[in-house]
Amino acid sequence: MSTDPGSPRSPKRIARSMTASPSAAPGDISGWLVTLLAVACGTTAANMYYAQPLLPSLRDVFHISTATVGALVTTTQVGFAVGMLFLVPLGDRLEKRRLVTVLLAVTTLALVAAGAAVSFAMLLIASLISGITSVVAQILVPFAASMAPDHARGRIVGRVMSGLLVGILLSRTLSSLVSDVAGWRVVYFASAVLMAMLAIALRIALPEHAPTTNISYRQVLGSTAQLARTHPALRRRALYQAAMFGVFSAFWTTISFVLTGPGFHYSPVGVGIFALVGAAGAAVAPLAGRWADLELTRPMTGAAFAVAIIAFVAAYFGRHTIILIALAAILLDMAVQTSLILGQHTIYRLDANARARLNSAFIATFFIGGALGSQLGTTAYHLGGWTIVTALGAGLPLLALMYWMGERRA
Repeated sequence: MSTDPGSPRSPKRIARSMTASPSAAPGDISGWLVTLLAVACGTTAANMYYAQPLLPSLRDVFHISTATVGALVTTTQVGFAVGMLFLVPLGDRLEKRRLVTVLLAVTTLALVAAGAAVSFAMLLIASLISGITSVVAQILVPFAASMAPDHARGRIVGRVMSGLLVGILLSRTLSSLVSDVAGWRVVYFASAVLMAMLAIALRIALPEHAPTTNISYRQVLGSTAQLARTHPALRRRALYQAAMFGVFSAFWTTISFVLTGPGFHYSPVGVGIFALVGAAGAAVAPLAGRWADLELTRPMTGAAFAVAIIAFVAAYFGRHTIILIALAAILLDMAVQTSLILGQHTIYRLDANARARLNSAFIATFFIGGALGSQLGTTAYHLGGWTIVTALGAGLPLLALMYWMGERRA
């Protein structure tokens, strides 16, 4: 074999040919692709929240209790956590564009099954599957981080994550409006169409992104657990966000019962319109990314916990005043979004070759917190009404704040 560097068979040329595929590289991400990734994250994440404003209606349709119907949101979020643990780490092992396309295809089928559900059990199973495969958003976020230059990574991740938050918040409004006009089944069928269109768009637009490791799937899962043991910052940020996302889920899962109850008498459409106020919280995402780039992660994390506590205090005193409840929704969404962006920025710096696995451990942990928050929220509302929900909502960020106060600077 020739050793001439210019020879087609030289070791250097062979090495270059193995890495010179059209794979994404830092600095290669354009503004329009960031926008597409933000839209993709928002539309896939929305699948987990379409049911929240529909809970009162689904409770009546399937003749079940408030606590039982709340299991629909919990099951979807548990599915998402499962997907984070077992599917997202594959983002380091497989070519990402192909993985995203396959997951979106399965999500499409699961949403069709949800729309066609003839029993609550069938709806639960379909929601579990769609939750598992809707982890596409958390494959795309590390994708964006990998393509972003170091000096702008926080800002770009913030832009992509702002799309995710907008999708979560608008999902409630769209779900309410569509179900009021065409019925709850159309919500799921319409989302299935969106997922199919998104699969095609991303397949065309995304560059190839070569795997960052060639270890086996079993080793990938083992290394994910090892990363959690190795990096205290990962464990800490995951627990912070578990508390924040738990109260976020508790608030938005139970607010539909409050607004449709005797104090406000909102229609499902009214609940959906109310959800729009939380979209204001998405405006903080780019700012949070800039704070991260400016090394303000620690102080702004503490500020986020304090704002979340204030939000639930406002929610308690505003239980008969829609303005205060709306203010609470905005403050809570801003706090949760800030904590999330700062947390992701922190963990992405731990190991550039394991961002999908780091993200998997991080997101799975806090979505377990979200699932628990949804179930605890509906149970708390069933047992003691809005007062108990707001006490739960203020208590978890308070515990996180106390944990944060003991944090030592690296």
